[in-house]
Amino acid sequence: MTSTTSLTRLAPEKRLSGAVIHNGLIYLAGQVADDASLDAQGQMADILQQVDALLAEAGTDKSRLISVQIFLANMADMEGMNRAWDAWLDPMNKPARATVEAKLADPDWKVELTGIAALP
Repeated sequence: MTSTTSLTRLAPEKRLSGAVIHNGLIYLAGQVADDASLDAQGQMADILQQVDALLAEAGTDKSRLISVQIFLANMADMEGMNRAWDAWLDPMNKPARATVEAKLADPDWKVELTGIAALP
């Protein structure tokens, strides 16, 4: 974790931070599966574990998600992705969500997720 006056950067890497905290919000960078050999449901479950970890590191959780954007390499994977999402989602605190088909940076990735959550 690195911090400046009003910004905290979590999981900094060569080109990006996994998340940035600013003014009571946590902005998640695009999260992709660590194991790209998984199907869309498996990749989404992997991504959601990463999201849980980043939110916990920031001191918040999925119940505080405000907005989520999901990118699918192929809309045919929507059903599998939604199975993982539905199993993980806090049914009392559903974020706004958009799901689109997009060409992802690695052809093995089937799902990418980004979002914004509030801190307590």
